[in-house]
Amino acid sequence: MKNHERSWLAFPCAAALLAVLVTGVSCKPAPRRAEPGQAPLIGFSLDSLVVERWKRDAEIFTRSARELGAEVLLRVADQDHAVQERQIRELADAGIHVLVVVPNDADRLSSVISEVRARGIRVLSYDRLVRNANVDLYVSFDNEKVGRLMAESVSRAVPRGGYVIINGARSDNNAMMLNAGIRRVLDPLEASGDVRIIGEIWPAAWDSDEVKIALERIIQRDRHIDAVVAGNDMLAEAAISVLSVNRLMGNVKIAGQDAELAACQRIAEGSQYSTVYKPIDRLALKAAGYAVMLARGEEIKTDAMISDGRHEVPYVRLEPILVTRDLLDATVIKDGFHSAADVYRNVRR
Repeated sequence: MKNHERSWLAFPCAAALLAVLVTGVSCKPAPRRAEPGQAPLIGFSLDSLVVERWKRDAEIFTRSARELGAEVLLRVADQDHAVQERQIRELADAGIHVLVVVPNDADRLSSVISEVRARGIRVLSYDRLVRNANVDLYVSFDNEKVGRLMAESVSRAVPRGGYVIINGARSDNNAMMLNAGIRRVLDPLEASGDVRIIGEIWPAAWDSDEVKIALERIIQRDRHIDAVVAGNDMLAEAAISVLSVNRLMGNVKIAGQDAELAACQRIAEGSQYSTVYKPIDRLALKAAGYAVMLARGEEIKTDAMISDGRHEVPYVRLEPILVTRDLLDATVIKDGFHSAADVYRNVRR
């Protein structure tokens, strides 16, 4: 055999390359899939466990996937996008059939997600969307509605006054959607003169310390704060801490999301006005089921699509639920998300 013939035949995509030249067909590898009788292997890449809810997500997802016959490899990046990139590549090398990812940074993970998909590994974005990566499926709550519910709850309680908006991390696509929902409610109220936006905080990360510093600066300029809409319950707690130190809590209405136990206790006590409950068991259970389907090469149909900035991605959208003091029993307690004893621990009923 001649040298140039050996070189041509040794090229792994020779036939496919010819097809590209002739017909435009790519040589992208076939999707990895679990064979009949083989346990699907799911890689779960989690941004962090800093926020209370993520431990619950990981536990329910892992348990649900195992009940469906799958194995789960969990990796936690501790809020470091570079660590998450490395861990994702390690999961891909470990032979996973599908990757489930909660991104630390919606934009910086685009490249590594594209690499993973180019290797035939299907990708499910869990709760947070990876932008510009054309993932196979996005499973999350309606984040714009979450923002709308938070803003509506405090605007009903404080129809006129000074507002502070505390957004989530700039690197999180969810924070952008939350802000869109918040602004949909507050912008018309600001235009009418009923609401005055005293300040808006955009932290680089979901970081309480950064938010506390920024809120202190706002208070130095203007102490007339009547309402705060915070990106989650952790940031709501940070706002309560700063307002308390500055003796401004009074009748300030504060909204958050995630229905963390501490937030539900604050609502029962009266220091936090509302939170948005996202039934994590429903999210984790659905995501586990879809991950197993992807791993087995099964077709998934959704009722919605969402733009990741460049592509339209199939979207499984779940409904969030508002929680105020008079709704605690009918929501988080009724569902068993928290017990009544825990929620009302510091309250005489």
